[in-house]
Amino acid sequence: MPRLILFNKPYQVLSQFTDDEGRQTLADYINIPAVYAAGRLDRDSEGLLLLTDDGKLQQRLSNPRYKIWKTYLVEVEGAPQAEQVSRLQQGVMLKDGPTLPAQIRTIDEPANLWPRHPPVRFRKSIPTNWLEIKIREGRNRQVRRMTAAVGLPTLRLIRIRISEWELRDLQPGEYKEICL
Repeated sequence: MPRLILFNKPYQVLSQFTDDEGRQTLADYINIPAVYAAGRLDRDSEGLLLLTDDGKLQQRLSNPRYKIWKTYLVEVEGAPQAEQVSRLQQGVMLKDGPTLPAQIRTIDEPANLWPRHPPVRFRKSIPTNWLEIKIREGRNRQVRRMTAAVGLPTLRLIRIRISEWELRDLQPGEYKEICL
């Protein structure tokens, strides 16, 4: 039976099992043989990472041609204006081409959010706000590049959902196996 692991990847952990530079990896948290990450999450991003031993499922989840929806909570620097949100919703031009339209909404700071270590920088004169961003692509650092393109640099990025799988109450470094 195929295995699927839902993992809450902490900040500064690589989405791989080995690293020649001694940085934290999945191996520091998960001791399950023959599972591999289905997609990636940048070292400076947090949240849901799926791992599986099923090659077909891994391909479906990680290959952009399947356009799997992914949902992120994004803390941005500044106050999002309607025009900036609209540009994100329509798709923005990045160096590697236009993004697909995204689903964007402004939200309050998420309740029960774990603290990040080190904390996000605090600047008294510049407010921060939260967005919920849903995309169907998975380009390198895409959400960060999208928000920067509209003048809202990302300070913190947490993936909470991939397709039908959600992070829910998993704390950083915790994982659970689910039945497929």
